[in-house]
Amino acid sequence: MKKNQTIYQVDAFTENIFGGNPAAVCPLENWLPDDLMQNIAMENNLAETAFYVPQKNHFELRWFTPTIEVDLCGHATLASAHIIFSNGFEGDKVLFISPKSGELSVRKNEGMYTMNFPSDTLEKVNAPTELIKGLGITPMEVFKGKTDYMVIVENQTIIESLQPNFKLLEKIKARGTIVTAPGRDVDFVSRCFFPQVGVDEDPTTGSAHTSMIPYWANKLRKNELTAAQLSKRKGNLKCSYLIDRVEISGFAKTYLMGKIFI
Repeated sequence: MKKNQTIYQVDAFTENIFGGNPAAVCPLENWLPDDLMQNIAMENNLAETAFYVPQKNHFELRWFTPTIEVDLCGHATLASAHIIFSNGFEGDKVLFISPKSGELSVRKNEGMYTMNFPSDTLEKVNAPTELIKGLGITPMEVFKGKTDYMVIVENQTIIESLQPNFKLLEKIKARGTIVTAPGRDVDFVSRCFFPQVGVDEDPTTGSAHTSMIPYWANKLRKNELTAAQLSKRKGNLKCSYLIDRVEISGFAKTYLMGKIFI
């Protein structure tokens, strides 16, 4: 017997439909088999599909790309909170527990949603050959975080003109590559590439800002920052550096609600 499963699609980190980063959100009563959730994510063919299950005082949350389950996803967390709040949640803060990233909270904040995530820990490293050739640039600095390489370049123009070779970037042993620089109209800008997990360029990557916020907060000597991810869809974020944690804020818009038959 087939089950009707509600599904939403939400554009995160934008005030406008067709901007920011789209995520699918599937509210569940109980967990589905892992292979079924992976197949749903593959069928959706978005950067992330989030699944959550309500518990007594929190929601359990997991994220899948079209090819794998990931440890952390910012935009799909924001999208999930948006759906929970939109469906009558009482209170101004949603608490998520992730099996791989621990406690994550999202609160309403002057029309935006503010996520509280752990700060990444960065180590300065020599860039892999595939990274240099894949990006086609000479970085100022390269760091390795928990899951990604973070590449620092001189200015926003370099970010805008990147034309990566994804076949080369795919060979890097990491979740992906973040490229970031000072912004013209915001404190810092970025683009993020994840061919290793089936997403060549992610439109707006909340989790990548757990790496960028500590770096730019220290570099610019300020704990409140503005950021933009310069993908084709573009995304805008407000960021706060809390030393061991970061806060990442953005808007979200529901694009669709429907049923899938599984």
